[in-house]
Amino acid sequence: MDNTKGKSLQTTARVVGVLFIIGTVSGILSAVFTGSIFSDPDLLTTIAENEAQVILGAACVLLMGFSLAMVPVMMFPIFKKKNEALALGAVVFRGPVEAVLYILTVISWLLLIALGKQFVSAGASAGAYFQNFGQLLVQSGDQINQILEIAFSLGAIMFYTLFYQTRLIPRWLSLWGVIGAVLYHVAGWTDLFGIDMGVLIFPLAVQEMVMALWLIIKGFSPGALLDEPL
Repeated sequence: MDNTKGKSLQTTARVVGVLFIIGTVSGILSAVFTGSIFSDPDLLTTIAENEAQVILGAACVLLMGFSLAMVPVMMFPIFKKKNEALALGAVVFRGPVEAVLYILTVISWLLLIALGKQFVSAGASAGAYFQNFGQLLVQSGDQINQILEIAFSLGAIMFYTLFYQTRLIPRWLSLWGVIGAVLYHVAGWTDLFGIDMGVLIFPLAVQEMVMALWLIIKGFSPGALLDEPL
C-alpha cells in the first residue's frame, strides 16, 4: 500500500471516530434538553412553556442521526472490498433507515409543540381532546424509537461483523461490538412488547465510545492495512 493511500485510510478512521463522538454527545444533549419535559405529567403545557428546549433537543437528534448515518457511508468503500452485501446492508440500516426514523422522531416533537400551543390557547374546554392527541403522538414517538432500536442494531451487527472480518480494529473490540449489537437488538424487541430491558443497550454504548477514541488515537490497525487489498 502506498503512503498516500495509507494516510487517506487513517484519515477516514479518525473522521469515523469523530462522527461517533458527535452522535453520542448530541444524543446525550438531546436527553438533557428534553428529558424532564417529556416526563412531566402536564406534558402539553410544559412543552408549550419550553419550546426552545424542545427545538434544541430536536436539533440534537437530527445532528445525531445525520452524523451516525455518515459512518457506514464513510466505511463503505473499504468494507465493500471484503463483503459488499454486508457493507451495503450496514449502509441501508445505519444510513437512510436510521436517519428517516430520527426525522420522524423530530416531526413528532414539533407536532407536540404546535399541539401544546393550541392546548394552552384553547383552555379547559377542549383539554381532553388535546391531551388524547398528545398521548397519541407520544406513543407514536415511543414506537418509532422501538423500531429505531431494532433497525440500528441490525445495522450494527453487520457493521461490527465487517470490522471483525477486516481486522481494521482489534478483534476483541469488534467482537465486543457484535455482542453489544445483539444485546441491543434483544432490548429493541423486548421494548416493543412492553418489557424494559434498557440495561442491554449499555455494552454497545460503551463499546462505541471506546472504539471512537481508538480510531481517533490509533486509527486502523497497520497490519490489516498491509494484509488486506483495501
